[in-house]
Amino acid sequence: MSRTALSRLSSIPAPVAAPQPLNRPGRAMRAPVAFGVPCGAGAGMPGTELGPAAARLAGLGAALERLDLPFRDDGDLVPDMPVPHPHRAALGHHAETVAGWVRAVHDRSHALLEQGTCPIMLGGDHALSMGSASAAARHAAEQGKRFILLWIDAHADFNTPDSSPSGNLHGMSLQFLAGHPELAQLLPARCFPAVRMADVHLIGARSLDRREREAVAEAGIQCHDMRAIDEFGVCALLRTILDGLEPAETHLHVSFDLDVVDPGLAPGVGTPVAGGLSYREAHLMMEMLHESSLVRSVDFVELNPMMDHAGQTARLLVDLAASLFGKTISLR
Repeated sequence: MSRTALSRLSSIPAPVAAPQPLNRPGRAMRAPVAFGVPCGAGAGMPGTELGPAAARLAGLGAALERLDLPFRDDGDLVPDMPVPHPHRAALGHHAETVAGWVRAVHDRSHALLEQGTCPIMLGGDHALSMGSASAAARHAAEQGKRFILLWIDAHADFNTPDSSPSGNLHGMSLQFLAGHPELAQLLPARCFPAVRMADVHLIGARSLDRREREAVAEAGIQCHDMRAIDEFGVCALLRTILDGLEPAETHLHVSFDLDVVDPGLAPGVGTPVAGGLSYREAHLMMEMLHESSLVRSVDFVELNPMMDHAGQTARLLVDLAASLFGKTISLR
């Protein structure tokens, strides 16, 4: 070997010991309880209302039961009847229908949290997370805990009724949680604190229009877009979010929109965007979240079987849910 080659080899740093996982022994996740929300009224195309059935057919229950968890599936939610409102139609398409579902999701999620379980909402479109995340924020406030929201999505969902180019309410969910006064009409007479946007982490974003980018920055949302993931990796970014958070003091809600994954792996979504998370990036995120022992409530949304290829995206949802609740590649 030449002296030049030897010199190059000697300049390579020695291997570094792998960082320890975020596992906190003795702090097991709460018993998961799933409920389906077969609604697509907040989306721009049909199909997401079939998402809960597709997730079950792909084996969600069996996958979680194999982990020896006390898993329960409460079936599909029956929504409140839409209540006419003189100004609600101006909020977006099908606003009265969405409002009925959001109220029902909120009430079911809050009840499950009070029972000490971990609700898993199976959507349905992302507008439904207005109900689940608001219930989680309400429960966290009642328990005196800090509320952290991971919005794992190709989109920011931070439009308003005035700025939305489509009028679809699944693109306004995060704005609702921020306390937008007009969107608050979707959940009347429910008391939940507006989510502090500095405690919101948008992960995997890659499709924001100009006005939305400006609004996200002004609100102080922590935006970990695909450029950041490309540069620093999922592990480093997630550690910056999770390190320092204590399970006893924190309620972490995960809202996972399947369109965050690259459409080559997850074609069964309504609004696919190229350049998303890889298979391993998505699984690593779920594995790290399990090890953190911080997760108290979960959404899996925007599964659209009408756009799927032989159940590929539904199976991915099942695999990701299993990783979140403890399935590992090897003993760690």
